[in-house]
Amino acid sequence: MTHIKEMLETYPKDLGHIDREKLAECIAACFDCAQTCTACADACLSEDKVADLSKCIRSNLDCADICETSGRILSRHTGYDANVTRSILEACRTVCRSCGDNCEEHSGMHEHCRVCAEMCRRCEKACDELISSLG
Repeated sequence: MTHIKEMLETYPKDLGHIDREKLAECIAACFDCAQTCTACADACLSEDKVADLSKCIRSNLDCADICETSGRILSRHTGYDANVTRSILEACRTVCRSCGDNCEEHSGMHEHCRVCAEMCRRCEKACDELISSLG
């Protein structure tokens, strides 16, 4: 996360009233969640009863896409639009909650789903905390 904070500190204009610590944490959580969900979907595809995991795979891939996009949008500050940022964070929080719930259902049988559910909860919380800090 050091490089995320370093990039935020080098931004030539004022970032406004956004909490830089919460922003950096949310960006990192989004990218970590995207990677974890991608890996979980791939692990699900390797399971013997892959058909039983089709909803989980879809949920993982949707979450990975939304989290990656959210991390990228949160990394851009020129022409900042608070309404867009809030909407993106709300979408990310929602998809992380859904994916986390889905993976939790399989966590007793598949360790990768347990890890993924935890990562989704972390990202959901980071989005929620950043939303709260926006006022």
